[in-house]
Amino acid sequence: MTTDQKTALVLGASGGIGGEMARRLVAAGWRVRALHRDPARQRASDDGFTWINGDAMRAADVIAAADGASLIVHAVNPPGYRNWGQLVLPMVESSIAAATAQGARIVLPGTVYNYGPDAFPLVGEDAPQNPVTRKGAIRVEMERRLRKAVERGAKLLILRAGDFFGPRSGNTWFAQGLVTPGRPVRRVVNPGRPGIGHQWAYLPDVAETAVRLLERADQLDDAATFHFQGFWDADGAAMAAAIARAVGDSALPIRRFPWPLLRLAAPFVPLFRELAEMRYLWEQPVRLDNRRLVAFLGEEPHTGLDEAVRRTLVGLGCLPGA
Repeated sequence: MTTDQKTALVLGASGGIGGEMARRLVAAGWRVRALHRDPARQRASDDGFTWINGDAMRAADVIAAADGASLIVHAVNPPGYRNWGQLVLPMVESSIAAATAQGARIVLPGTVYNYGPDAFPLVGEDAPQNPVTRKGAIRVEMERRLRKAVERGAKLLILRAGDFFGPRSGNTWFAQGLVTPGRPVRRVVNPGRPGIGHQWAYLPDVAETAVRLLERADQLDDAATFHFQGFWDADGAAMAAAIARAVGDSALPIRRFPWPLLRLAAPFVPLFRELAEMRYLWEQPVRLDNRRLVAFLGEEPHTGLDEAVRRTLVGLGCLPGA
């Protein structure tokens, strides 16, 4: 079948990075399909893409939804990290099956979880991947399977980034740790150690970067990988200060994250267990090196920190919209 070079399938369009990718692709002229198990709940939104009934766990659903597509955005994750270890790899296999059937390129929003301390503090795309967590090991296996799929006719673009935040972010440290969605900001909870840098990625900038890369797809390797720098909070205090400026409270209290309580509750709450596993990323500076990206694009798309934080707080219902 002839492949339509401007049709994309997005898995995870109801989530943070998947939704931003879908909207940015529409703006760039792509016809976008979004797979969802209950599309009727999503069709009230007017984002310009078509919702299709299907389950990312079923390869047949993904293959059918990807018919004629040249791009598959794999941005789907189990909500609240429930059954993460059991669901993530079968879902990526569905995308692989669809991509190999179509000769399509898979876009994977990647993370720093793949890496262990031997790759820190400045991490290049080709740094050794020796993860120290279960999620990290699963991420490494995801990428291994995706690279093997390239040998069977698929293509790949991995864009790794730091901790996500944005106006439509869901399971993120910003939305679940620093502030409380739907409530005015009365304090900021900082998970990091004082003086330790941390890397943040504003979702609209990540999506913009991915689309700019795709616009030069003819120059990309079949298995292309780039690192996105985003916002480097050099001392771990800049993000909290930006939140204080956004809410207009220079005396906004900054509290330490309750790691000991999180560890005690982890056996009973899956989300807490998954968050506790990532503590090591808050205890030492870890920075993705974006020099390859800048050399390829000429620049990295970048929204100012204060504007990005303000938009995020408005989107989360923590600030009134303009």
